[in-house]
Amino acid sequence: MFPYQRHRRLRKNEAIRSLIRENYLSPQDFVLPIFVAEGENIKQEIPSMPGIYRHSLDLTIKEVKEIWDLGIKAVNIYVKVDENLKDNTGKEAWNPDGLMQRTIREIKNAVPEMIVMPDVALDPFSMYGHDGIVSKGEVLNDETNDALVKMSLAQATAGADFVAPSDMMDGRIGAIREALEENGFPNVGIISYSAKYASSFYGPFRDALDSAPVDNQEIPKDKKTYQMDFHNAYEALREVEEDINEGADIVMVKPGMAYLDIVRMVKDNYNIPVSVFQVSGEYAMIKAAAANGWLDHDQIVLESLTAFKRAGADMIFTYFAKEAACLLNS
Repeated sequence: MFPYQRHRRLRKNEAIRSLIRENYLSPQDFVLPIFVAEGENIKQEIPSMPGIYRHSLDLTIKEVKEIWDLGIKAVNIYVKVDENLKDNTGKEAWNPDGLMQRTIREIKNAVPEMIVMPDVALDPFSMYGHDGIVSKGEVLNDETNDALVKMSLAQATAGADFVAPSDMMDGRIGAIREALEENGFPNVGIISYSAKYASSFYGPFRDALDSAPVDNQEIPKDKKTYQMDFHNAYEALREVEEDINEGADIVMVKPGMAYLDIVRMVKDNYNIPVSVFQVSGEYAMIKAAAANGWLDHDQIVLESLTAFKRAGADMIFTYFAKEAACLLNS
């Protein structure tokens, strides 16, 4: 006898499929990473990320207003720093009149309810392209943490809702949390890049900010001494647990599509909001394949984003945020 349970009964039309669907996407699931440059009326496309631009602050505000109207409620900020402002201390990162702090203030003035999550790491401000201070061939941990604390306080003062440490230094979440509490910012949250892997998927991002490690035999050639080894899974749980204990409000897995197992492990083990970052290389691959006619662009965008929700992500950092919101709203 044929089995009484015929699974296709629940797939026979879209009305039934949507009725029992387990995961749905919404524009409010998305955080849009944005790149900001000095100047006025500047819109520079990033060659390795078609459709993504470095905008001057005036055009950034226009973009933020547009995405708010689409239902996107959060932005993640990165700034393109002039070469003459880069050094080995990262001090431009906490300049109250620096581009990052001006951007935070202007966004909050223009769209007060937009959740602003600026990046906390030294690589855009470093003459060496590393996420920390370099000395004698090593990226220093504790000295870098001191700089990240200054950076976080400057962002909080400018009006950031969350600070987003992406550097992977040990102990930086506790140091930042303590500094925020002691300086009158108890309600500023921390979204920690807890499980950030040393990945080859970041290449286009480094083009966007000119932040790749410089080719110099006297400094580390890559970020493998502080970002995680992509061979490891359970190590991610140790990183996440430590950040939770130190005061993180939200944890992050980065990159995304190749690390769905890590997203699920984190979600299953910890009762905390989990975010995931669909990074520049993932974006570029989909764009390239679609441009060649190998994939249906819109369908693969929504499928890939849904995979993050299915794996357990509560929010998704993605360069597709604006396009996906338009698709979902149509």
